Amino acid sequence: MSRATISDAVMARVRTEAGDRCGYCRAPQRLILGWLEIEHLIPHSLGGSDDESNLWLACRMCNNYKNDQIDGIDVETSQRIRLFDPRRDRWADHFAWSADGVRVIGRTPSGRVTVACLQMNNRIALVVRETWVSVGWHPPAD
Repeated sequence: MSRATISDAVMARVRTEAGDRCGYCRAPQRLILGWLEIEHLIPHSLGGSDDESNLWLACRMCNNYKNDQIDGIDVETSQRIRLFDPRRDRWADHFAWSADGVRVIGRTPSGRVTVACLQMNNRIALVVRETWVSVGWHPPAD
């Protein structure tokens, strides 16, 4: 994120529109250490802008794994598929929670590619979600 070109007002609107949670793993700001980051859906390195329509919230882990990726290979279809776009796509159409509420399950090619590319079920994420589930904070209702 290039803070110099993104105003505080735009950042506040994006944070509000995103419901103060990561657009990918749905981690809420109130449960993570550190600020959710303003991320570029299409990275600068691939021609993306600082326009509000190209910005969303992501936790540090999802944002770091996403890096400059915008697509990936779906293991089921072997096709190149774009990543889930939290600004335009509905989370529940592409993902579900496992029965125990700990794992993110990709329900569509875009969902599967996003789970894989962002490593959404990495060891740290699973341990944290297990803890959140044990105290009734997870999975999110929506």
